[in-house]
Amino acid sequence: MLSGISASQAQLMKAKEIYTKADSLRGELTPLRTCYDIKYYHLDVKVDIDNKFISGSNLFKFAAVDRFNKLQFDLFDNLSVDKVEYRGKTLPFTREYNAVFVTFPDYIEKGKLDSFTVHYSGNPIQATRAPWDGGFDWKKDSQGKPWVATACQGVGASVWWPNKDHQSDEVDGMLISVAVPNGLMNVSNGRLVKTEKMKGGYTKYHWKVDNPINNYNIALNIADYAHFQETYDGEKGPLSLDYYVLQENKDKIEHLKKNANETLKAFEHWFGPYPFYEDGYKLVETAHLGMEHQSAIAYGNKYKNGYLGSDGSRSGWGLKWDFIVVHESGHEWFGNNITAKDLGDMWIHESFTNYSEALFIDYFYGKEASQAYINGNRRGIQNDIPLQGPYNVNKEGSGDMYNKGGVLHNMIRTMIDDDEKWRSLLRGMNAKFYHQTVDYQDILNYMNEQSGIDLTKVFEQYVQHKSIPTLEIIENSPGVFMIRWISEVENFDMPVHIFDKNGKRQLIKPTSKFKLMRLDGLTKESIGVDTFNYYIGVSIQ
Repeated sequence: MLSGISASQAQLMKAKEIYTKADSLRGELTPLRTCYDIKYYHLDVKVDIDNKFISGSNLFKFAAVDRFNKLQFDLFDNLSVDKVEYRGKTLPFTREYNAVFVTFPDYIEKGKLDSFTVHYSGNPIQATRAPWDGGFDWKKDSQGKPWVATACQGVGASVWWPNKDHQSDEVDGMLISVAVPNGLMNVSNGRLVKTEKMKGGYTKYHWKVDNPINNYNIALNIADYAHFQETYDGEKGPLSLDYYVLQENKDKIEHLKKNANETLKAFEHWFGPYPFYEDGYKLVETAHLGMEHQSAIAYGNKYKNGYLGSDGSRSGWGLKWDFIVVHESGHEWFGNNITAKDLGDMWIHESFTNYSEALFIDYFYGKEASQAYINGNRRGIQNDIPLQGPYNVNKEGSGDMYNKGGVLHNMIRTMIDDDEKWRSLLRGMNAKFYHQTVDYQDILNYMNEQSGIDLTKVFEQYVQHKSIPTLEIIENSPGVFMIRWISEVENFDMPVHIFDKNGKRQLIKPTSKFKLMRLDGLTKESIGVDTFNYYIGVSIQ
């Protein structure tokens, strides 16, 4: 093993060995990307559904972070860069894989606000398993009318539009203008501010986003939609709730309304105000299962409770609510409000959002029900690779970031053993990192400070390694035990609850070195360990 090297450094070394130049161009923050800070986009695109062809432009407004005369933006190489325009002139550019390098005629000075426009066109990649792969989802509804959506998390927004495709730089605001054939509607993020009749049988929909937004959340949803609207009385006042469903599903709208209202009620309780009041909250029906597109959540769960009618936890609690409404709405707080700077930290998005499902259950059905749901989800954990992926190559970690991540947060809640403190911690996290991008260290530092527990080794074990620790208990004599953790993490320590045969609980604090502990009244036959809430191995001798 790589002695004396941190897990993050080891992962980065591995990434350099096995990943390609294309991966680095997409994932790494080079000076050609950090030299400018995106402030505003205007994406203006026409969708030719018959030919599965798009054409249009994107305006980049930016602030110069450093003095530069060359920068990188991103667009998949199957799409044509027709022209890069700057102050009425065409700029030279080169392409390497999915990166585009633009050279300006003069240096742009540090601190200057400036802009350029990219004109582009082509047939974007067609998603075959949206949302698990990226691109356009070209489908038709039961009436044979077009039903089109985009989904591009992971692969990146540059799969269909030009942008600075890195999660660390969220645009401050955006205008999304989409022209679609007459008789269809486009629904995107934010609020509809204008509808414009175009020549050639097209209508253009202009959607304005007033909050910071990451690139993969920008979405097109094109169909013959029916629109319903209501107002939710939220923590920050009235919040508009909009529902866009296929005409054939208008009679199912009450299912969405019930689930959306209950979800917002539970999550504003646990996490604080919905983070995007200015842009509203929308559920938009799609042919694919779902996606957390900010203020325009893609919904394809077929108006069923559970996950397409099933409960992966087998606890029964997952069948009492619509999984996609709850899970994707949870991402409005974790993923959209708080965004990981690097795809390697996607576990931040998915672990907290997986846990949000349990907190929804907690709010309506109680803590024991939520813990049963979390415990049941363990059946899906693989322990294959770490939750954290390598940095700088646009690579996620293990799919365990969902269920194992949710288990991790339930363990921390159990260690704290103060539910009001736990709620305050979650609300405080969304306030502290409001509309910000974060990394592993940011989350760890916050959790350490607010929990009052040093969780450094816990996060290292559960996020940066694949296995789980084992609690070893050896009885010296009745009531006297030698206890330690066995873990691949050096100097591992974690508080854990034990109990007697009557269920009386106490918190002990083992480390990786044997500790002599006096536990009066307990023997190796009567000592119990809370393996229901702690995802650990146990050896009692």
